[in-house]
Amino acid sequence: MSDASASSPDTRPLAARMRPTRIDDVVGQGHILGPGKPLRRALDLGQIHSMVLWGPPGVGKTTIAQLIAGCVDAHFLAVSAVLSGVKEIRAAIDLAKAQPGATVVFVDEVHRFNKAQQDAFLPHIEDGTIVFVGATTENPAFELNNALLSRLRVYVLHSLTTEALVDLLTRAAGLLTLESGLRIDADAITLLAEIADGDARRSLNLLELAAGYAGDEPVTRELLASVLAGPGMRRFDKGGDVFYDQISALHKSVRGSDPDAALYWLARMLDGGCDANYLARRITRMANEDIGIADPRALQLALDAWDTYERLGSPEGDLALAQAVVYCAVAAKSNAVYQAFNAAREDVNRLGSLPVPDHLRNAPTRLAKSMGHGRGYRYDHDEADGHAAGQVYLPDALAGRRYYQPVEQGLEQRIAEKLRYLRGEPSPTRPPKT
Repeated sequence: MSDASASSPDTRPLAARMRPTRIDDVVGQGHILGPGKPLRRALDLGQIHSMVLWGPPGVGKTTIAQLIAGCVDAHFLAVSAVLSGVKEIRAAIDLAKAQPGATVVFVDEVHRFNKAQQDAFLPHIEDGTIVFVGATTENPAFELNNALLSRLRVYVLHSLTTEALVDLLTRAAGLLTLESGLRIDADAITLLAEIADGDARRSLNLLELAAGYAGDEPVTRELLASVLAGPGMRRFDKGGDVFYDQISALHKSVRGSDPDAALYWLARMLDGGCDANYLARRITRMANEDIGIADPRALQLALDAWDTYERLGSPEGDLALAQAVVYCAVAAKSNAVYQAFNAAREDVNRLGSLPVPDHLRNAPTRLAKSMGHGRGYRYDHDEADGHAAGQVYLPDALAGRRYYQPVEQGLEQRIAEKLRYLRGEPSPTRPPKT
């Protein structure tokens, strides 16, 4: 090699240049790769098995797969589920058969393969032709078929902590200093680590972007603020596990009557770029499902917030959603109607088309009247208190069935008292207030 080629600068992206070359250099995954941990024990013994690495972007899934192959001197073949089909899978299998020794077939974004593509690996995992290592950001229990999943061990990778990213960025900044004389403030490194949101690749890409923008100037917190200004810097996948985890946290915070947590998760989702109309629909669902008629104003406020957002857009309309979320969080809670309706639908599915009792049937003709339709019906407005006490409205097979059981919360307290009166039931005795 000539001196010119030996001194040529490394033009690979910074993330590629900082990729760990030893298992001990992998940061943030000590729970599976630390001394004595399951995967590390297998590698120390020179034994590898088929697996799936499940975790968010930028936490080292590809790197770990490469290092696993290197630890046991296995061949490494990479297959992208985004770009490949059964043809490419078969080519990888044929290559593995032709090579001596073990072969690790790494499948990135494995959740994107359909059932037929996933099934294509099964016999070759079973007979030991390949060691299968898949990588996914989605829950394998939902995205991989049972036949493939049963042959794999699932390892969960964690987002990197801010401290781990600071350490990584400090080392990367040192490399850039040697290469180009980069100067970067310590608090700028901390800001980069915070903005990267647990993603090592993203943190290194942002550092490289900031270094290129700075030129001969030092990289400061103020420079980063101008370079990286804009929404959507936090991780948000708009449809994967992170998305559904966050909407679940928002819903459960409202149900748990915690307005502070509810506001936080709403802000997180809006910050990540979630469609505000989707959030408005979910808030409306919360008002129906978890509050109901314990406070009917919650539903109206949710609908008003939705309408306000559609008229104003963001950011002005965001405040209307925040108001609806806070109101729903502090409102009296009841899922009594939700449960009652589900129970009624279950009876409909279970019992089929039960006949309408004769006294409730419509009697528009003489023939219908002669058949007994409407006979014995008592018109409520002609009864004392406007209520025909004791009249039955359910089919005979469901006589006495109670679906709706109001809770002693908010308006449903008064509804419960009214129903007890209509049914001729005594009011419960309550302990005296002290």
